[in-house]
Amino acid sequence: MKKEVLIMKRTDSSEKRIAKDSLGEIEIDLGALFGAQTQRAINNFPISGRKMPDSFINALIIIKSVAAKTNMELNCIDDRVGEAIISACQALIEDKDFMRHFPIDIFQTGSGTSSNMNANEVIANLASEISGISIDSNDHVNFGQSSNDVIPTAIHVSAVLNTTRFFLPAFHNLIDAIEKKAESVKNYCKTGRTHLMDAMPVRLDQSLLSWSDQLIHNLNLIKSTLESLKFLAIGGTAVGTGVNTHAKFSRKFAANLSSYTDIKFSEAKNSFPLMGSQDSAVALSGQLKTMAVAIMKISNDLRWMNSGPLAGLGEITLKPLQPGSSIMPGKVNPVIPEATAMVAAEVIGNDSAVTIAGQSGNFELNVMLPLIAYNLLSSIDILTNSANLLADKAIRDFTVNESNLTKALSLNPILVTALNPIIGYGQAAKIAKKAYAEGRPIIDVAMEETDMEREDLLKLLDPIKLTKGGL
Repeated sequence: MKKEVLIMKRTDSSEKRIAKDSLGEIEIDLGALFGAQTQRAINNFPISGRKMPDSFINALIIIKSVAAKTNMELNCIDDRVGEAIISACQALIEDKDFMRHFPIDIFQTGSGTSSNMNANEVIANLASEISGISIDSNDHVNFGQSSNDVIPTAIHVSAVLNTTRFFLPAFHNLIDAIEKKAESVKNYCKTGRTHLMDAMPVRLDQSLLSWSDQLIHNLNLIKSTLESLKFLAIGGTAVGTGVNTHAKFSRKFAANLSSYTDIKFSEAKNSFPLMGSQDSAVALSGQLKTMAVAIMKISNDLRWMNSGPLAGLGEITLKPLQPGSSIMPGKVNPVIPEATAMVAAEVIGNDSAVTIAGQSGNFELNVMLPLIAYNLLSSIDILTNSANLLADKAIRDFTVNESNLTKALSLNPILVTALNPIIGYGQAAKIAKKAYAEGRPIIDVAMEETDMEREDLLKLLDPIKLTKGGL
């Protein structure tokens, strides 16, 4: 309870205090928990109003806590100092409003030094209050670390935690919803479509299971890519050489972080590539883009199948969630698939930015780390949320309009394809064209144009049979 009070007592204030750093003095709000370097960043980067993601800051706080524990174990910092830092980090993690202490814009110095020092200052000041001893942001909280290895580590840790804890369960939920729905609609047959034109029939479960298999394939690629993010740059410090940190720090840090998160993290065999480039983050972003392409396909299929209800396909009816028009009474739109498609577009755009940012590794440091962190985590978050909504508000409870499916199938001249092996492609094409022109069921025209019996044609042109392949 004491820790919570220490944080919650701070409020906005018009009163100022003077803080100092290597550049001199600067005014800061009296109630602010951060220090001079954070204030300089606030003043220098009034660009977007967008802050670093809370999941990134949470990972950054965890890193500082684990670093303090590791440095204590290696006798690099005093136990009282280390315990105070750990207590401050825990208090921040437990504070639901902790992000008010981290106000820096994502468009800042490319190394993320401002965000690293923001965390160092907040933790140092809070640790000092908790312990009653002087905790320094650089010498204690940041001991054996550099922004150049901490920020790439925070990108990896936050991406792994968010993907493992939220993204993967959300897409397993979506896959489960699709597979259960497929089982419930397996006896319905519909007109298949290629080029948006009538094609051979498919069962409704075949359409849905194509979605789930697409998602499973993409999910496996994401899981595979995620493994490379479990290697951490921490311990490389300024340029990758590990200057000013204990030789055993990176290995012990990875072990302690693994214990803290219940996820196996490892030290990088070579810190240089994890600091000078962001290939693993770029790769994950690319796989997220592929998943975005998949959910856009699913969303658009749902929109087409739901279209109408009178002048469209009208094959299914999505659950009505809200009025669809401010002027047309009774209109209901497929809002969840539409929102999901917009998410997909955003993720594709995010990946373009991450790709460009990934190219900004100059010698020993990538200098677009905050942008990579923001866009990567944003993609993970919005895909997570849209997957759950698509599962729970679109897939699970749509209804099938069987009469519309049957009507379209009965008039579909493309069923004549089943007669190709018997009467030949040319004769089948003639029958299809006549059925199109006269708007008649294909079976009636086939009876006129061939000497085949209706009973035989019914068997050959049975839509369900045609969904099972073979001759």
